Amino acid sequence: MSIMGFEPFRDFDRLTSQLVSGRRVPHGVALDAWRSGDAYQVALDLPGVDPERIELICERNGLTIRAERAADYGEQDEVLIAGRPVGTFSRQLILGDELDTQAIRADYRNGVLHVTIPVAATAQPRRIQVTQTAEPAGQPKTVDVDVDDPAPAVARPGAK
Repeated sequence: MSIMGFEPFRDFDRLTSQLVSGRRVPHGVALDAWRSGDAYQVALDLPGVDPERIELICERNGLTIRAERAADYGEQDEVLIAGRPVGTFSRQLILGDELDTQAIRADYRNGVLHVTIPVAATAQPRRIQVTQTAEPAGQPKTVDVDVDDPAPAVARPGAK
């Protein structure tokens, strides 16, 4: 999984919007990402965002997370200080083929969006059972032993 950080055109749009509107527009979303057991966890800080204004879109191997936070003041209000970011927040995660994108879960509580991305069952480590087959009848099993070699003997079919 990788995280897209710098997007020059989005950053240019953000700066232009700040100059035109006189309001601060957020640069991005602060996040933490880690693997815990058989899933990746992502936590994004989205304080003051209405859960109805959070959107997660998974397309191919990309997960886009968007959220919108509106200002508490209106267009006609005289704003003295606008230090809290408002507008649209966005982050994009590039997901590997080993992840189960059909089972992604998201939970929003206390201003933090928690996203769980499970590792696909086919990509999880699994133990492979070793079976022993019987020797064909009439062929004795032989083992070469090198007395100078401390490694265990290795059975080789047909060795004498």
